[in-house]
Amino acid sequence: MSKALKGFLCGLVLVALIAAPACRHKTTPVKPVTQPDTAASMTVPPVPTTTTVAPPPAITQPSDFVTETAPRVTSEELSTNIEEANRQAQLRGFIKDAFFGYDEAALGADAQSALTDSANWLKKNSQYNLLVEGHCDERGTEQYNLALGDRRANIVKQFLVTLGVDAGRIRTVSYGEERPFDPGHDEAAWAKNRRAHLVLVK
Repeated sequence: MSKALKGFLCGLVLVALIAAPACRHKTTPVKPVTQPDTAASMTVPPVPTTTTVAPPPAITQPSDFVTETAPRVTSEELSTNIEEANRQAQLRGFIKDAFFGYDEAALGADAQSALTDSANWLKKNSQYNLLVEGHCDERGTEQYNLALGDRRANIVKQFLVTLGVDAGRIRTVSYGEERPFDPGHDEAAWAKNRRAHLVLVK
């Protein structure tokens, strides 16, 4: 083998030895694998839109929501016949008599309460006038009882006027012992006859 060939081969081997380690370390660049972002890939539900609710309707008339539980007492409930109207008014307690003690013309608590109820009804029913009859039991003289009945009728009239009933709507009369409500001759009968009797008139 010639010297030149030997030198050539040696140079080739040398080049190969030098180049081999360099080639061994050379690597191809690896592209990074991107993992999908799970948080970003999840579908987010849309934000609900707020809906406006109309306010409740304003109350313009309180009477639309309030109903009367008890019917108001009116004069139309009474009969057009005045005698029947008086009977109904007494039965329903619209007008009430005032009772007195023996030989008395002063109004007790019960009499004042009864007359207060009567006055309240009369003020609401101004189409009626009133006759107050003074009555007594059978004891005493006829003249004395007529005068006592007159005092009883007038004290009732004065009391009704102080409660607001127009004095021009009230008349008085005394019957003394002449028209007893109970014909008996004992204390129970006499107590019923000592009264101021209220009568509706037109």
